[in-house]
Amino acid sequence: MAASMQLLTRQLQPSLRCPSCGSGPQASAGAAAPPFAAFQGNRQPRRSGQVLQKWREYASCRSIGGKAVSLQSSNAARGPVGQRTGAARAVASEGDSRPIYQGMYGPWSVDEADEREVFLYRAGIVTSAACFTLGALAAFVPSDSPLSPALRSLLDPLAVVGAGSLGLSLVLVHMYVTPIKRFMQALWAVGVFGSVLTALNFAAPEGTPLAVYVAEHRGAVWAVGPLFASLTGLAFKEGLCYGKLEAALMFLVIPATLLGHLAGADSNVELGLLAVWTALYVVFASRKFTQAVKDDIGDKSVFMFNDLSEAEKEKRLAALEQQRGGL
Repeated sequence: MAASMQLLTRQLQPSLRCPSCGSGPQASAGAAAPPFAAFQGNRQPRRSGQVLQKWREYASCRSIGGKAVSLQSSNAARGPVGQRTGAARAVASEGDSRPIYQGMYGPWSVDEADEREVFLYRAGIVTSAACFTLGALAAFVPSDSPLSPALRSLLDPLAVVGAGSLGLSLVLVHMYVTPIKRFMQALWAVGVFGSVLTALNFAAPEGTPLAVYVAEHRGAVWAVGPLFASLTGLAFKEGLCYGKLEAALMFLVIPATLLGHLAGADSNVELGLLAVWTALYVVFASRKFTQAVKDDIGDKSVFMFNDLSEAEKEKRLAALEQQRGGL
């Protein structure tokens, strides 16, 4: 009977280990008895309940970052590799208050570096929106108003700060398709380059701010347009990912305003489009801080996976397939 139980234990022991960390119940110090030794006759009858409890713990065990956690997943989280697994969560058993999310390529959590990055990304959007709003205000203030000279003198500094803030956000934005992100950054760089050339070679000799020069010379839109095209791309990303109406409308209003000015639209139409653009930008920026930090990160496991070498990627995919096959 004892020999039969030992044979059964050898056959079952591999499947009774944790599929993630590979751990199993430990035998007592100096003992070589198998895990089911408690059931072999009356050798250790008092420990049978403890052994069963150990197996229950290991059966539900998963290892995340070296910590044993209990996963709360749905069937969607068990899909094949290459499909988004949703936001299944795991709560660390060692008192870690940060939630852990189940991503496409494994679990991830938001750390302090992520929080700083998201804060700077949102701060860049808010700063650029504030600069744009103050600059646009100059178009609605009568030229004989005492505020007009002050606003006019601030246009170039606002353009510099606003463009720089937008560039910061374009560097920090999380996008799964890297070529699209690089294209948006390239548009920003081309727009900044064109703006600087126009300001130095045309606006400065006339003693006018760049924004005023563009307003008076429609063709200058070609020089500064790529800068706003990058903002249009960012609005499209935000509208598509989060379903934000104001961002989706910005995607339409920004090119309509620039193309309308380039085509010689009526000044009242241009002012109306500019007012709508400004209002949408303010709403868009103000709502960024109402989102959870994880929303602006996306599926962090995708970015972590992309940072791996090809060999490490293959190992990771194989481990995921093996783990999900055992669920």
